[in-house]
Amino acid sequence: MKSFFTKLKREDGFTLVELMVVVAIIGVLSAVAIPNFKKYQAKAKVSEAKLQLSSIYTAETSFYADFNIYHNCLKYMGYDPSPEASSRYFTTGFNVAGTAAGASYNAAENSGLSTLDCAAAKAATAAETYFLAGKTAGGSTLSTATNLSANINVIPTQDTFVAGAAGVVMSGFTGDTTMSKHSINELKVLKNVQTGY
Repeated sequence: MKSFFTKLKREDGFTLVELMVVVAIIGVLSAVAIPNFKKYQAKAKVSEAKLQLSSIYTAETSFYADFNIYHNCLKYMGYDPSPEASSRYFTTGFNVAGTAAGASYNAAENSGLSTLDCAAAKAATAAETYFLAGKTAGGSTLSTATNLSANINVIPTQDTFVAGAAGVVMSGFTGDTTMSKHSINELKVLKNVQTGY
């Protein structure tokens, strides 16, 4: 038994050099893993934009089936993500005033389109045409829908529409020319206008 304890006392631990090698390996692995992890996080946040644009597409096609025109009165159509604004990264919708009043719009009104519910969507400051995000990865939220306009033609007409989504999903990509932007049209073509990470 005495010889066993004597052996234990004689055994050496790790040297300082060995410990420093392990620390260096962990540092290299962290330097590689953290940027990749941030990109994966940003990709996951972009899936929100795709989901929101898909909801807008569904609302628009249902509205078109009823009234034979596309419009930007999203609340009237049943698309209203405003209660969850604080947990969304993307501002979604249209950045323009309502569709031009014409024969098609008058026909839709005659078919039952509520002009009272869609009246605000005809104004340039309509809250029914876009929904602001309340969350961001870059420290600043989008205060208006102007960010939807750059590189995205978000103008609903009688037979076409292009809805947009814009948001900050990674710090360092907060400007209008760098943030994440996506669009969807009446043909359900989903475009990645600007990656944003």
